[in-house]
Amino acid sequence: MHPNITKIQQNIAPLRQQIINHKVYSAISEIEDLQIFMEHHIFAVWDFMSLLKALQINLTCTTLPWFPVGDAVTRQLINEIVAGEESDVDADGNIKSHFELYLDAMKQCGANVEPITNFLHSLQKGRDFDMAFELAQVPFAAKDFVNSTFETINSNKAHLQAASFTFGREDLIPNMFFSMVNDLNSTQPDKVSIFKYYLERHIEVDGDHHSHLALSMTEKLCSNDENFWLEAEETTKIALQKRIDLWDAAYVAIANRKVFA
Repeated sequence: MHPNITKIQQNIAPLRQQIINHKVYSAISEIEDLQIFMEHHIFAVWDFMSLLKALQINLTCTTLPWFPVGDAVTRQLINEIVAGEESDVDADGNIKSHFELYLDAMKQCGANVEPITNFLHSLQKGRDFDMAFELAQVPFAAKDFVNSTFETINSNKAHLQAASFTFGREDLIPNMFFSMVNDLNSTQPDKVSIFKYYLERHIEVDGDHHSHLALSMTEKLCSNDENFWLEAEETTKIALQKRIDLWDAAYVAIANRKVFA
């Protein structure tokens, strides 16, 4: 492994631990709590797909006429990740993106999908992000999270996009969260089975194979440019802090529900 990969992993370890040990996970004990969590998390799932497609646009040819773009190995890495994320299968064998699978899980769970669907409909109609956020009444922390991700996307710097994708998104869900979901699924499978499947796919695909591909991609893009590595680390730290802020907001919303329930 490249020494700068190891260095970044060491330097971001405190932020990762804050996420892995976040109190939001222990606060989720009922279906209503999980609904609130998912209503915040869905925006991170969506902009993850946007970050992924930004990488594909930067690292491969997505216009006509076609020409070979960049490094062939990097093209293979990003195309393989895109295929797995954008065209996976649900529990019944239907082809779906991970975002669509998460939406299915939200609907089964009874979570409110209107903010995310209204937000996307507004963007599809050509409204800007600020207007789409306002019309959909997106939670502030989710809005802040998406805006931060799109700052990285709009930088048009593939090494920053790769760093955020690689270090800021993978392997950040603790075992206790899986245990909680399994407990809920054992009593209410009609509400949690799709989300349980989504998490299992996350472990199988995102957390293992794709994480290794992403590390290789980031290493190739940063190469031997020390400034690239420094920028990559800073971008990663920002992405992780925004995730902490998003989890903080979900925790407050869950805690308030319990107080006023």
